[in-house]
Amino acid sequence: MNNFTYSIPTTIHFGKNQITHLNELKESGNRVLLVYGSGSIKRTGIYDEAMNILKENHMDVFELAGVEPNPRIETVRKGAQICKDNQIDMVLAIGGGSTIDCAKVVAAAAVYDKDAWDLVIHPEYIQSALPIYTVLTLSATGSEMDPFAVISDLTKNEKLGTRAHCLFPKMSILDPTYTFTVSKKQTASGVADMMSHTFENYFNNVEGTQMQAGFAESILRCCIQYGPIACNQPDNYDARASLMWCSSFAINGTIKLGCEVKWCIHPMEHELSAFYDITHGQGLAILTPVWMEYILNEQTSARFAQMARNVFNITENDDMKAAQLGIDALKTFFFETMHLPRTLKEVGITNKDQFEIMAKKAYPKCKGSFVPLSQKDIIQIFERSFE
Repeated sequence: MNNFTYSIPTTIHFGKNQITHLNELKESGNRVLLVYGSGSIKRTGIYDEAMNILKENHMDVFELAGVEPNPRIETVRKGAQICKDNQIDMVLAIGGGSTIDCAKVVAAAAVYDKDAWDLVIHPEYIQSALPIYTVLTLSATGSEMDPFAVISDLTKNEKLGTRAHCLFPKMSILDPTYTFTVSKKQTASGVADMMSHTFENYFNNVEGTQMQAGFAESILRCCIQYGPIACNQPDNYDARASLMWCSSFAINGTIKLGCEVKWCIHPMEHELSAFYDITHGQGLAILTPVWMEYILNEQTSARFAQMARNVFNITENDDMKAAQLGIDALKTFFFETMHLPRTLKEVGITNKDQFEIMAKKAYPKCKGSFVPLSQKDIIQIFERSFE
């Protein structure tokens, strides 16, 4: 196992009616920027709940609405300017991962005197940020409990991740009832996202990390058990609660400690989103089984067989056969049980014209992954995902 430093400074308030803890924002001042997306929080009543608590605590609220599903740098710039013009003390995101990611970079850009895109391409420039608070409404990215953010500049076909310790939210409210209205499509996409986070950490070559592997396997089993229930019974509290906690722990660092490797599926999917603006979780669901089959060989089969046996209850003794059965079981779960798209054509990508440039951009971010991939390998994975 490798050396590591572990710190999760985010306070979590989990469960029903935990939004009352928004009164804790007054610890950071009294001027707050509220960040949210398309307005669903108004239709569900969460906006009114939050505003009432903030006003009761004498908070001055400014708003940044309309955050996109793949949050744009233009929106970040707008939010940062609101903060600078109004001496904002803190940022509150109410929404899913995209909203929270946007709020994180707004919080950093608010105390940075140059362009916000600098903070995306140069994470080392992020030295401080306004305090960040979140109310989660979609289980997927784990951004409510991690130091990462992903922002897009579609004018450059760029979708990039950034990170800094100061981007950990100070406090996050996780009320599973706030995910009851999430659609089947977004629920399924969220499950694919959290499973992909888990796979990216699970597939590594580091010895002595069975505890981390077992934790990852439990997250995967939980997703497989409760994902279909949440899709078919959207107000099932236990299913929504289990998925919400899985989404946080899939990426908060716990399962990668001591065995961290570079991710490769996410960099490939980020190129799909940057060029075609597709739903992130759908892209991950399409790419993941293709990547698994592409790298499956005698050297990698033991890890895939372990997944097959411990996650999908495969009883085959031969590692290669068990590994393939496990990948087949994952395909069945994604494409038949969760009704996620199987090919890039199904999400509206009609040609392969951009695959070469996408592979060129993804390749440097994949170096150091479980199995090294060349640019040609990445092109092959895109092509095999096409139809």
